[in-house]
Amino acid sequence: MKLPVFASIGILLFCSGAVKAQDHPILEWLRTDNDSNYVEDHANDLTVRLLGSRKYTYWNIRDKEIDEVVHYRPNANNNVGFGFNYKWLGVNFAFNLPFINDDDDKYGKTKFLDLQSHLYLRKLAVDFYGQYYEGFYEAEAAKRVSNAIAQRALSFRPDIINRDLGLNVQYIFNDKRFSYRAAFLQNEYQKKSAGSFLAGAEIFIWEMRGDSALAPPEALADGFYDGLPFTRTSQLSLAVNAGYAYTLVIAKHFFVTASLTGSAGANRTVFRFNGARPRESGFNWQLNNTVRFAAGYNSSYYYFGVHYTDMATLGGTPVPRTNQTFGTGNLRLSIVKRFKLKKTILPGIFGR
Repeated sequence: MKLPVFASIGILLFCSGAVKAQDHPILEWLRTDNDSNYVEDHANDLTVRLLGSRKYTYWNIRDKEIDEVVHYRPNANNNVGFGFNYKWLGVNFAFNLPFINDDDDKYGKTKFLDLQSHLYLRKLAVDFYGQYYEGFYEAEAAKRVSNAIAQRALSFRPDIINRDLGLNVQYIFNDKRFSYRAAFLQNEYQKKSAGSFLAGAEIFIWEMRGDSALAPPEALADGFYDGLPFTRTSQLSLAVNAGYAYTLVIAKHFFVTASLTGSAGANRTVFRFNGARPRESGFNWQLNNTVRFAAGYNSSYYYFGVHYTDMATLGGTPVPRTNQTFGTGNLRLSIVKRFKLKKTILPGIFGR
């Protein structure tokens, strides 16, 4: 079963914008003002969008000694919908259309709840991940966006369940001249090219479990992961990150935004087995990355563009020479119109 409707709500601060920023130093620090020669603020306008999106997740398990990789993917949906942003509030609704996603016979059935949320303040970028996926297939190729062209399902695993939670926070050093919000929230307009260094930290916890061994029997027979028939793997990781983001503006309105951050840290991975066999666990290295990309047209009143976010966690396991990659992302196409309001509807603390 695929859930037919998805909604995401982003609030740029924990509670109400009615609190006066000058009474709270942290809120005043978050507020900041853009350099108007580079970034045009539209937080007080009503930003309305039509969108098409695809959220996805993926899990790869690799044994470098025997040069074997197993790729698992859920049968994710293409969705269409609408949304809006106004001051500190952003809401998107996306709908699954059966005639677009009629591929259960090829990739199996997946039930899922995907609550990815990407909050772009002027000084901070905050990514939150909360997901539940039930029903995967073993993929022929290592494509991240599942059900991609030429990707074939080798086997169905309706018993595999994924749960994960994650938080990634990055500080934007050049917040006055560089705007993530212009590319990804569409409530600002980047008028000149600019970039910024980024730094932050992240924490992720995820689990994959099944009724039988997660690795295919033929792989285990070849000594994959020392033949361990683990039916559940979980990982908790902590890492610090650093990177760079840049927006190139062409002819005042066309833009390309790209950012890459790399992370280094440590994880604790646990393998569990059916029956009385004791679990195996250990602390290992952790390397993560987050990629953001957007391109399109932006102006004081209109936006048209595609934007993409991908997060991947790569970590060692209790078995030497092996690793696991868990990742998730969102690909979206947006058509946006901004409306200037004569009267303020919501009190705000961000922007003038």
